[in-house]
Amino acid sequence: MDLDLSKEKKDIQRAARDFANKELVPIADELDQAEEFAWNNFKWMAKLGFTGMILPPEYGGSGFDELSLALAIEEIAKACASTADILDAHLVLCAGLIYHWASDEQRQRFLPPLARGEKVGSFAVTEPDAGSDIGAIKTEALRDGDSYILNGQKTFITNGDVCDTVVVFASIPDLAPRGMTAFVVEQGMAGFSKGKKFNKLGMRAATNAELFFEDCRVPVANRISEEGKGMKIALATLDRGRIGIAAQAVGIAQAVLEDSTEYAKKRVQFGTPIAQNQAIAWKLADMATELEAARLLVYKAACLADKGEPFSKNAAMAKLYASELAMKAATWGIQIFGGYGYMMEYPMQRYFRDAKLTEIYEGTSEVQRMVISRAVIG
Repeated sequence: MDLDLSKEKKDIQRAARDFANKELVPIADELDQAEEFAWNNFKWMAKLGFTGMILPPEYGGSGFDELSLALAIEEIAKACASTADILDAHLVLCAGLIYHWASDEQRQRFLPPLARGEKVGSFAVTEPDAGSDIGAIKTEALRDGDSYILNGQKTFITNGDVCDTVVVFASIPDLAPRGMTAFVVEQGMAGFSKGKKFNKLGMRAATNAELFFEDCRVPVANRISEEGKGMKIALATLDRGRIGIAAQAVGIAQAVLEDSTEYAKKRVQFGTPIAQNQAIAWKLADMATELEAARLLVYKAACLADKGEPFSKNAAMAKLYASELAMKAATWGIQIFGGYGYMMEYPMQRYFRDAKLTEIYEGTSEVQRMVISRAVIG
């Protein structure tokens, strides 16, 4: 694996960093407190091409690879993890799924408006009684002529309250227990409605909501791939999504390290900056070392995906290690800031709240260990 980024990738990284520093950093805390979908940030990302960056030009995208996306997500998450979360759900879990699994006709129909940011994408598999165990979903799809009738409920859906295009997973009873199938449901379809928006601990500008399907008629033309292929599609998509979540976690940890280092060099106690205290300095050293390791895990998983090689284990490793590092780093960061770190007017508490979600969504740490152990044991 070549550890030197190409000029093109450095340019992408720089563009994302400039966007994040100029547009996201000044308003990240304000958006967190408002707990509303970050519309302006989404529109900015669309204008800059981020909302379609891994989609080919023939579908309205820029044709960049997974590593380029990981670089962009890291820079965006460092400034505002909520905005990175919005991008992951929209681009990787929705548009990316359609690109990798849909027919060309479906790609031509659904992808251009998603790539341009004219529509917001979402991914709906989680249900009140089906979280880590997605095979237990109860949403059903019954064939009725040229349509399917969907009935069920989804929960904790990122971008759910604002989505225009959502990939929904439902079970076809006649094919049980292997009947999970993917459908594209569009805003305005009869029987499709949005429920309450959740009040979350962190990443609060990336809104989550319930979705309801009551005799929702979805054309057969909106079914992705064949009946019964939904589990395979969901798991493969989540593998790619985990690279993005790991990149988010790396971005959060990088923000913690930079803020903690700057504070420790300026904060004087007992006549000397606390950075000179070994207890503080070694925390920063450990944070920097583990951050570098997490970043390399993300890069390797992304590179394997780009080469078309198996990457499920590597994506799980990257997400597990990076997310747990982000949580540990944020905890240390608050400790370094002391009382100031506990105050809402300082961003350290936001990093802490945002970091926790990276250990949960798109597969908990426990699920990642399950994936890794199965790959190791065989």
